[in-house]
This record gives sequence, C-alpha cells and structure tokens, in this order.
Amino acid sequence: MNTTRFQHLFRVAAVSAALALGSVAAQAQPGPGPGPGHHGGPPDAGFFGGGHLQHMLDVVNATDAQRSQIDTIFKAARQDLAGQREAGMKLHEQMAALYTATNIDAAAIESLRQQMSAQHEAASKRMSQASIDAARVLTPEQRAKIAEVMKRHTDRMADRRPR
Repeated sequence: MNTTRFQHLFRVAAVSAALALGSVAAQAQPGPGPGPGHHGGPPDAGFFGGGHLQHMLDVVNATDAQRSQIDTIFKAARQDLAGQREAGMKLHEQMAALYTATNIDAAAIESLRQQMSAQHEAASKRMSQASIDAARVLTPEQRAKIAEVMKRHTDRMADRRPR
C-alpha cells in the first residue's frame, strides 16, 4: 500500500475514532437522576451532543447545512438508543443484586455479563453507524482537520501519562 493511501486511511480512521469517542458520550444521556451510573445535565450533554461537537464543527468551519445534518444524525441515534439505556440500567441493577446475594451464582453472573456485552455491542454498532454518517457529511479536508486536532489531543494526553 503506498504512503498516500495509508495516510488517507489513517485520516479516515482517526476521524471515525474521533466521532466514535463522542458517540459513546452522546449515548450516555441523562438517566433518572443523579447517582452512580447516572448523568445529570441537559438532554444534549455529551461529547457529540453538546459543546464538544459544536467546537469541532467550528474548527472545521462547518456550514449551517452540515451542522444541521450532523445534529439530526446524532439526535436520531440517541433516540434509537433511549430504550437501551433503561434496559442497561436494569441489567446493572441485576448484576449488583447477584454480587450482593448470599451465594454467588457464577453462571448467572456470566449470563448477565454476556447480555450486557451484547447490549454494549449493539449500542456501539449504532453509534459507529451514526459516526460514519456524520463523517460523510464533512469534506475530506474537514475530516483531515479533525484528525489533526485529535492527534494533537492524543499527543498532549500521552505527554501527561506517567512513565
């Protein structure tokens, strides 16, 4: 594979990763209230539901049409996942009950872990699709700019890690 093709694939992957990172946070919309596992804040909180998305769109000088399309994409994804959030909270409650029971039922815990894993996979797949759809709204130059910003961010974070 030639270097130019590799660089292009790297940029696309970096943009996808940037969009996917925010997608997880966009999925984690406020639950029933404050407390463990719940997020307070406005309904549009989250990396790709709030200020971070708008900041990234500002960085790439996204048009109003692009902003509108991307907002619609992530709003639809959040709506699609709304039912999964409640189901996920119930699974977490069931897991807590299993771990606090008098007798630990390893088979039940494993079964529940598999259910939780499947739910996370489905949510990840939906948000990945939303990220792909959003990336397609942007131009290649805009995606490259996001990749550049994300790389700088990754480099800064790497410098903070203890060695």
